[in-house]
Amino acid sequence: MSAPIQLEFVLSGDHVDRLPASAAEVAIVGRSNVGKSSLVNAVSSRKKLAHTSNTPGRTRLLNLFRLADGKDRSDGKLSATVMDLPGYGYAATSKAMRADWQVMIENYLLERENLTMIIVLVDGEIGPTKLDRQMLDWLRSNTLPHTIVATKADKVKSSKKVRRRKDLAAGCDLDVGDVVWVSAHKGDGVDKLRGLIRAWIS
Repeated sequence: MSAPIQLEFVLSGDHVDRLPASAAEVAIVGRSNVGKSSLVNAVSSRKKLAHTSNTPGRTRLLNLFRLADGKDRSDGKLSATVMDLPGYGYAATSKAMRADWQVMIENYLLERENLTMIIVLVDGEIGPTKLDRQMLDWLRSNTLPHTIVATKADKVKSSKKVRRRKDLAAGCDLDVGDVVWVSAHKGDGVDKLRGLIRAWIS
């Protein structure tokens, strides 16, 4: 088992310009209630680092975390960071607020310097939704680096795992091996994801 990625919370902001610069950053994006905050907690082995809730839509700002064991650079940039973005598609808010979140997320993804990878979380139990596919199309049209991580792997019945993996990959226009499967609850795939994150921010 690989060592947890030691993360510590830096700050929350509502615009990319209000964030401290980072030498290398990985962002986590996905539909509301797909498990973004749970995944941050899993890779760091800290249950309460990122706030989790059964109520979707609780993450409403850009939440920045830094590597606790990283050294800041002489140019003042944080050495390596992870960004937890608000979930998209949360219906129980006003249309105007959802539009504001979309603008905030898109501005961040387009303007953040040294963003080395965008982790797109897709619910492994239900597969990519229309909103997930729209996000993937947008990322691809803007040639932004991204990797699909399927969450909630433990909720997929053993008898359906092979078919679910094929269907989810096909729904994202990917090969089966291109999707990383994880379970924040059981720990499945977390080690592999830690290794990938370390590579992306090294």
